[in-house]
Amino acid sequence: MKAKHVWWSTAALVTAGAVAATAAVGVEIQRTYDHLDHGQPYKQEEPTTLVQPVEPGDIDAGALKARLDELGKDKALATFGGQVIDTTTQDVLWEREPAKPLTPASATKVLTLAAATLALDEEERLTTEVVKGEKDGEVVIKAAGDVWLTDERLDELAEQIQQKMDTVTRVSIDTSIWAGPDQAPGWDDDNIDGGFVAPIQPAMLYGGRIGEKTGDVPRSHEPALDVARALASRLGTDKADIAASPETSEVIAATESEPLALRAQEAVKDSDNVMAEAIARELAVSQDAEASFEGATKTMLDVLKGHGINVSGVTLKDGSGLSRDNRIPADVLAHIMDQAVATEELRPLLGYLPLAGGEGTLYQRYPDSPARGFVRAKTGTLTGTSALTGTAQGQSGRVYAFAFLVNDGDVMSARQAQDALAAALHDF
Repeated sequence: MKAKHVWWSTAALVTAGAVAATAAVGVEIQRTYDHLDHGQPYKQEEPTTLVQPVEPGDIDAGALKARLDELGKDKALATFGGQVIDTTTQDVLWEREPAKPLTPASATKVLTLAAATLALDEEERLTTEVVKGEKDGEVVIKAAGDVWLTDERLDELAEQIQQKMDTVTRVSIDTSIWAGPDQAPGWDDDNIDGGFVAPIQPAMLYGGRIGEKTGDVPRSHEPALDVARALASRLGTDKADIAASPETSEVIAATESEPLALRAQEAVKDSDNVMAEAIARELAVSQDAEASFEGATKTMLDVLKGHGINVSGVTLKDGSGLSRDNRIPADVLAHIMDQAVATEELRPLLGYLPLAGGEGTLYQRYPDSPARGFVRAKTGTLTGTSALTGTAQGQSGRVYAFAFLVNDGDVMSARQAQDALAAALHDF
């Protein structure tokens, strides 16, 4: 049967091959974390470039379905929802409870980055400005949503300020660009100290990490204030606070983030929750919506619906997938992947996905599988929850879009069963 949720011409015949050929490109091996899919290296890399298409051949759809039916009997799949789409023909080749809303964990980031890809320019940068305060000697950082700040960029800000001011007595930071609570419903209390997220505030140094620049290390409980303190220290004062910026004031320093394409790739490949939440709010700001959890998630769904993607059954409480209250059906994820293959406007999403056995959260998976290097997918992990959604290149040259969600199961066993399903697609 045909895929039901989006409608476009079968230009996928060519574009599927472009993604298929990408799988053969060598990749730089990155460090990953095999216990959860939240850590990441901080160094940003250039987005993957898709290469020339190959012509897909015929497949035995009945044999493929039979293989997936057999693998789908694995009890490790527990509470399961799945769907596989042939991106060349738009046919749904296999499915199991595809419309059942399930906890997606970090597969939520697929919706976040898909919406951002559709609505934002991939060259967009965030500009954090510093302005003069109301009193002599005071400066105010106007936070812009940049959670990618580094020591080097703060050094540059300090140098710019010192060129304009002889003495600085106080550094404040204005965080009003974002609104609402800084933790989402459904987040575990120990996520911050566990290193999986920081309070979602619009300026952070290394994503709010304490004492480290990368990895799942404890995060600050006041990351925006930490930025003000770090800049104050460079300017020779110990006075720092959170305060509004003057309505009109001279800009005396500024720093720009990396382009969205690099930030998005970093957020997805190693599943950084802080970065995903920041991009969700960047999207909300661009659409003149409230940059809160509620405003950002509503904006995400509005953008996806506006581009023909049916998001029925989706409930979102955050943009990262840490919330246990999120629900996404497998068919929504599969159709987003299908559209990423079939349309140029969403195709950059594919380049953000980790390559099986090569990078990010898939670095240590598919070690001896023939599908190694031929599957690109976003993972998701919470206690009892495992998700895998992306694309797989078959031996025929066809590209399959898939989503496999498992709830109420053993995570490691579920991963193996999901990997087997995705690897089977490579045989066809």
